[in-house]
Amino acid sequence: MRKFLVVLDDSRECLNAMRFAALRAARTGAGVQILSVVPPEEYQHWLGVADLMRAEARERIEAHFEVFAKWMRDKNGINPELVIREGDPTTEILAQVRDDPSIGVLVLGAGTDKSGPGPLVTQMSRNSGSLPIPITIVPGDMSKERLESIT
Repeated sequence: MRKFLVVLDDSRECLNAMRFAALRAARTGAGVQILSVVPPEEYQHWLGVADLMRAEARERIEAHFEVFAKWMRDKNGINPELVIREGDPTTEILAQVRDDPSIGVLVLGAGTDKSGPGPLVTQMSRNSGSLPIPITIVPGDMSKERLESIT
């Protein structure tokens, strides 16, 4: 089954990317894989603290994921899967695409502020020529109704 890969982070635009991925998956018989990347800890010499911070980050990600997963199951009949990786977000997204050949489309949300679409969209756009899959960039300020009409 083909999957839409969408990145779960703390950005506002993440919501529209989730909506788009779920709606497209529901309409095309695909699945959704949600990837969250935990950044590497800066204080590696405090292993006990780093381990605790890592565990707390995973708990927060799983709680956030459950909100989206419940919505996808209830509204779209999609049961998403969660993948948590640790490292640089761009590197880990590329690695996940390489590691899972069922991923067919990467879905990212674009930021709406004047500084640009956001670091993730910028970095992934630079890598888009060498990706084995297309990227869909969803505007962060697109209305829910508009998203529903185009999916």
